[in-house]
Amino acid sequence: MVLLPEPEIILTHESDLDGFVSGLLLRKLAQTLHGIDCEMQAWNNEAWAKRQLLERSAWVCDLTFEKRMDKPSWVVIDHHQIQDTPTHTQLIHSTEKSASLLCYELCKEAGISSPKLDKIVHFSNIADLFLESDPDFDMAIDYANLIKTYTFWKFYDVIEGDLERLYEHPLLQVMKVKREIENPIGLEWSRKNIIEITPEIAVVEIAVGNTNQIIHQLLKEFSGKYSVLITLYRKVNSSVVISLRSINGKALDIARKLGGGGHPNACGATLPKSVRTIQEGITYLQAILKAPSPVTSFNSLDDLLNGIDISAK
Repeated sequence: MVLLPEPEIILTHESDLDGFVSGLLLRKLAQTLHGIDCEMQAWNNEAWAKRQLLERSAWVCDLTFEKRMDKPSWVVIDHHQIQDTPTHTQLIHSTEKSASLLCYELCKEAGISSPKLDKIVHFSNIADLFLESDPDFDMAIDYANLIKTYTFWKFYDVIEGDLERLYEHPLLQVMKVKREIENPIGLEWSRKNIIEITPEIAVVEIAVGNTNQIIHQLLKEFSGKYSVLITLYRKVNSSVVISLRSINGKALDIARKLGGGGHPNACGATLPKSVRTIQEGITYLQAILKAPSPVTSFNSLDDLLNGIDISAK
């Protein structure tokens, strides 16, 4: 069995089912291995990038390994592509498995398992890796939408921190109805609301429905035309974030050009603070992604933005 140091804290990804499940599994594991009720914090990518890592020991899941996390007595359990190699951190990593599956494998080594946890992790793995050929794909997406819809901590409170209560939760019926009714309406609307950025990249507007499923359907429909589709969201703090999807691995290169990261076919980025609206975000993407690469005539992406008229429609 893998030996894991006692954690001061468990740190996980706030924004999806995989971070939710993996974080709660690690809490169970800490209780079993070390007899502690460990504090858990959940972070979105933007806030995580700014967080100081002051703890002597920590377990981190579903957050990409970075050099700043390379510390003795730190454990990182993740499945995103990494660019840095750890020298001190204990890294448990596979791009072929979700973070929740990697955490559950550790749990099972410690004797933590149940039929309900088996199914929850199965659904989490399908949803996070977007395994649409799996017969349980629709159900897995419904589970994922529980966290997207009700948010991490609110749903944590609903199930009172007991992960097994997620299994067959009554709110899944709401997700099923939303999927069956909203997705066809949203797909038809989005087909008519596509903005070309380059001959290979387009922005898709989403009105209703599951964004991931709508975008994936459009990627198949646009095969041979657009290889990367982008959606933009304006957060409550007025920052604009983007989500990129592809089926040929090209999305990650675009995300990195914009200062983001993630999986080859599913990734994201936060646009500079000077971008405050969706329209400004579209104009910004057109300027950056149409520019020669690498961009060398500007000191920063903000400088490039200052050189274009972001108020233009």
